Amino acid sequence: MSTMRISQLAERSGVPTTTLRFYETAGLLPADRSPAGYRLYGEDAVDRLAFIGAAKHLGLPLEEVAELLAVWESGACAEVKADLRPRVAARISDAEARAAELAAFTATLRQALRHLDSLPDRPGPCDPECGFLTPGPQARRPVDIAILPSRQATEAERWRTAPVACSLDGDGLDERVAQWQRLIDGAARQEIEDGIRLTLPADRAAAVAELAAAEQRCCPFFGFRLDLDGPSLHLEVRAAEEGTTMLTDLFGPQT
Repeated sequence: MSTMRISQLAERSGVPTTTLRFYETAGLLPADRSPAGYRLYGEDAVDRLAFIGAAKHLGLPLEEVAELLAVWESGACAEVKADLRPRVAARISDAEARAAELAAFTATLRQALRHLDSLPDRPGPCDPECGFLTPGPQARRPVDIAILPSRQATEAERWRTAPVACSLDGDGLDERVAQWQRLIDGAARQEIEDGIRLTLPADRAAAVAELAAAEQRCCPFFGFRLDLDGPSLHLEVRAAEEGTTMLTDLFGPQT
């Protein structure tokens, strides 16, 4: 039976060596060792990685991927199907809930934009009569939304314990970095506990919320919070210590 070293498996599968090492630590990808201590993988590792990638693409957390792998190893397709179906159904419910929250948030932003357009330009200093959001004291309170893996995760802050691994590789990761860099161009940066705070124009809020939700699906170790405050949008991004490097790659160095 032919074997591969980790660099060869990375080239065959398109999965970075750092992720392969993490998968071994997480118990998802066992490896043998050569007499010199090098990791050795069989041909079945390529299929195993393809299965892991497909499961992560569905938004399954790594603990569920591990459970599903145990069923997959038995080789019974019917059992894999039976195990996978309720997991996918649960993810659909979560996705629909997040989509509804984002739709409501987008509607709020559009309403605020329409109200801004209807206000006359005043030469004097800004005061409460400007009404930059909507009329009434309640409407002028900042709008706050957290982007988390699920509504149940709001209290637990799952990003703190989520594995530091991303399902995006290669061109997909490069495109995601480019998307963030375009969106946060010109943002003011401020260091906060566990992350960074970016201040952007409020008209980018819908695009930021959409991209943050997409980021959560592939990199659940990021925690996002959006605070809409008049003409400004404050985006807070946090990550566990192990994810600091990726946070810097996406959002720039903390200042």
